[in-house]
Amino acid sequence: MNHYNFKCMNIEILREYCISRKDVTESFPFGDDTLVFKAAGKIFAMVNLDGDLNINLKCDPSLALELRERYHAVTPGYHMNKKHWNTIHSDGSIPDNEIFSWIDHSYNRVLKKK
Repeated sequence: MNHYNFKCMNIEILREYCISRKDVTESFPFGDDTLVFKAAGKIFAMVNLDGDLNINLKCDPSLALELRERYHAVTPGYHMNKKHWNTIHSDGSIPDNEIFSWIDHSYNRVLKKK
């Protein structure tokens, strides 16, 4: 596991972590500024490549609300179903291990693992 703070996190670290999951593909179906990661053909992470680093992750609805209340850098998913998606803004307030655990949670959600 990487030991960076999210303020040091960059697209290379996020990409490396996402593609290290089993059977993950990456593509640009929405244009050159949005990198999409899929597992079993379903999106589990989207990273904005234009401007500040932000990542959209699928999330259990009750956990999504809890994370939004706990962290000001977590907001309802930008351009996504706000009940099931969060956007994490890279402002340095969330440790990388939290982000990595949320990536795993999102990956498992699309694979229907609890």
